[in-house]
Amino acid sequence: MAPRLPPSVHVFERGWLSSNNILFTGAYHTALVDSGYVTHAAQTLALVRHALGARPLDLLLNTHLHSDHCGGNALLQQAYRCRTAIPALEADKVARWDEDALSYRATGQQCARFSFDGTLAPGDVLTLGDLRWLVLAAPGHDPHALLLFCESEGVLISGDALWENGFGVIFPELAGEPGFTEVGATLDLIATLDARTVIPGHGAVFTDVGAALARARARLDYLSADPVRNAQNAVKVLLKFLLLERRTLDLAALPGLLAGIPLVERVRSRLLLLEPEALTAWATGALVKAGAARIAAGQLIDN
Repeated sequence: MAPRLPPSVHVFERGWLSSNNILFTGAYHTALVDSGYVTHAAQTLALVRHALGARPLDLLLNTHLHSDHCGGNALLQQAYRCRTAIPALEADKVARWDEDALSYRATGQQCARFSFDGTLAPGDVLTLGDLRWLVLAAPGHDPHALLLFCESEGVLISGDALWENGFGVIFPELAGEPGFTEVGATLDLIATLDARTVIPGHGAVFTDVGAALARARARLDYLSADPVRNAQNAVKVLLKFLLLERRTLDLAALPGLLAGIPLVERVRSRLLLLEPEALTAWATGALVKAGAARIAAGQLIDN
């Protein structure tokens, strides 16, 4: 079944470096959920301006504060002076702009500093695009991530809690905190909703929610059966993210580059037990085998 969205809901499907953006054009105000990565901020602003025309952007919200979901916040705030709401449990970190607590330094990613005017918490009810949306907790990929659900339309904004084929890296487990159980609980929560259309944080809008949940549960079973698998997946994802951002990476410099990413270094030394050169060889080989990269003239090149 082809996805059908209410006319006031517009999805900008982005590449994997930036999260999808969801624009709401209600009768009385406009809003955007998630703003992509900082290197795509100008493109995010252009997409919003093209869609809104002369209308202002009134409200900006984030499902969670990973860099690929909020990297355009600062530019949108500068352009529109829009009100901004973030997950409540992240408010202190943003107010202090603690890049360690916000994960940007740990993952070797960028995020321009932004401010906020309000917070979002599970149980809140929002009006977006003239529709009623319930805010729900979605821990697992990120401890403070949120879902937005419109019961009347059966539309779920899932962030990185559920994609058509999986979900985001379970980062808490890599920091020695629980995450597998939380992902399972979030999938169980989604299963209780009468969601007929899902707008994921990455990838296309989809309607076969049951099949997506089944694939996600199988993926969770696979990862939780051996935590090393989650660590390997994280290294591949973070390397691919770097490659998406920079397009090419010098193979000779790559061991040092990966060693400089605290999260990669943590899982290398504590879970994967590989030397930096061996980790680099494994990770690049995995991306090439998956068709996500190629090697030429001493460079790892994005496919």
